[in-house]
Amino acid sequence: MPTREEVAYFGAGPAPLPTPVLEAGAKAFLNYEDTGLGLAEISHRSPTAAKILADTKASLITLLDIPDNYDVLFMHGGGSGGFSSTVHNLVAVWVEQRRLEAEKELDGDSEKILERVRKQVREELRLDYLVTGSWSLKASQEAARLLEPLGSGLVNVAVDAREANDGKFGKIPAEETWRLTPTRKEGGKGSALVYYCDNETVDGVEFPGLPKVLEDEERLVVADMSSNFISRRVDVSKFAIIFGGAQKNIGLTDLTLVIIRKDLLTTTPPLSFLHAVGIWSPPIVFDYATIAKNNSLYNTLPIFSVWIAGEVMRRILATTHASDTDANANNSFKIAGQQAVADEKAKILYDILDASPDVYQVVPDKSVRSRMNICFRVHGGDAGREKEFLAGAERRMLQGLKGHRSVGGIRASNYNAVPVENVKKLASYLVDFAQGPMT
Repeated sequence: MPTREEVAYFGAGPAPLPTPVLEAGAKAFLNYEDTGLGLAEISHRSPTAAKILADTKASLITLLDIPDNYDVLFMHGGGSGGFSSTVHNLVAVWVEQRRLEAEKELDGDSEKILERVRKQVREELRLDYLVTGSWSLKASQEAARLLEPLGSGLVNVAVDAREANDGKFGKIPAEETWRLTPTRKEGGKGSALVYYCDNETVDGVEFPGLPKVLEDEERLVVADMSSNFISRRVDVSKFAIIFGGAQKNIGLTDLTLVIIRKDLLTTTPPLSFLHAVGIWSPPIVFDYATIAKNNSLYNTLPIFSVWIAGEVMRRILATTHASDTDANANNSFKIAGQQAVADEKAKILYDILDASPDVYQVVPDKSVRSRMNICFRVHGGDAGREKEFLAGAERRMLQGLKGHRSVGGIRASNYNAVPVENVKKLASYLVDFAQGPMT
């Protein structure tokens, strides 16, 4: 039976967790701080749970330098739940903004206000989606499904990356080709949101950074960072909402994190008005304002999972940057250090893959290669050779390398908890496989 140290796991999610966090978690699961109770047993409304929640929130705020005008929510539903909740909540914000405008311009005439906003919903409501991979495609489809009773055409796919890549994902077209809904400053009506998935796990595509065209403060930018959360610097102030499931870089599968601008939590119409214009309110467990008012405790929160996430983040914060050339060498490692490690690990693998182009073919374009999910084919996608590659990897205890079932191929997921030494083990195998028959 292999030990944990002997196995190098590159699964796409659930992903590895740092061994010290798991060891501490095993103790906390059984008997947390000698209380005689495990963390999965304590009340989510106890002082212990409140402290865990506050400490974990504080760690995330410190890691990402989250401004004071943002709140952090802990929820259920994962990234797929985020597809739905962002639509529900930001469409309500869009309605309220127009209700307030109408109220001011129509001297509070309730019938005229209702009539005007109903017309705006029918004729002007749009949600923009950047479809650059399998998950953003699913997000756009969920939005269309939720809004179908209002009519077709409300979801504007501003870019479908397949159109520039022979029907497959793997590139992000130039921003000037995107068909975003014009803002009011541009003479348009503006969209309720602009959604994009920062890192596509299935297709190995990652945005190099926030697209310049989305820096317009009029646009409410929603980023799904499920698979690259806390792996690089992010200017949170550029976003309306950042959300993601915890199971890649942060923790366990039953926790979702949401970072939201606070003013969006109070820009909500009366439910009676929302329903009157033909839009239904979100399920209450997906209602951001309700979750925020209750400090993420409207319903039972998995406190053990919150604690695990906190431990992961505190571990990053406690790690010092060792570079002698860094003027801030004594400062906290924070995200800058974690980003440097992620970049280093990805470079090790991509350099080897690029060095043997006859054997390995990286799937996405070089300009958008993911640091988190390295997707490639072996011998042009030859089924036999890829099966041979995976079998050889398993013999070396290199696990979780099979590509997503929808696209096949090979995928090495390089999340934060994958140690550099495991990446080097995979790198050694890549070199050996490329050099000739395996024995």
